[in-house]
Amino acid sequence: MKTLGAVLAGGRSRRFGSDKAMAILDGRSLLDHAVAALRSCCDAVIVVGRGDVADWPRVDMGPLGGIAGALIHAADRGFDQVLTAPVDCVRLPDGLRALLEPAPTFLHTQPVIGLWPIASLSELKIMLEDGSDLAVRAYARRIGARPVESDFVPPNINSSADLYRLARS
Repeated sequence: MKTLGAVLAGGRSRRFGSDKAMAILDGRSLLDHAVAALRSCCDAVIVVGRGDVADWPRVDMGPLGGIAGALIHAADRGFDQVLTAPVDCVRLPDGLRALLEPAPTFLHTQPVIGLWPIASLSELKIMLEDGSDLAVRAYARRIGARPVESDFVPPNINSSADLYRLARS
């Protein structure tokens, strides 16, 4: 299966107080860390919500808008599935792709870290056009995605204090 990695970076960083993607951890931006983390388990990596690919159908749709943008981009380029992670997920578990296959799946502790088949795009478009429930878990239920348990606990960086704690760990 040809897998596109997608860093979801279209959020406004309201709780963080500044552009979270550009925050520095160990001399590199969180965006650079997230891209590197996905690169190790995907055939190619894009950034959604800034630069590479736009959220679909528009900005401010939350993670599902980013996932939709990534799925559209992947479908147009011959990928079979998309592995998503948020911009503040600077570390991913070893063997993530193998852990999540076969799609559709997501990490139980962080549903934005998921493996989504291109075939699920039509259902996602319906959800986004309806706009009534834009939770990643609602999308996962709709397409029959299974939650995957893992000992991995993704970093949760919502403030500069969270970033400081991560830098000290």
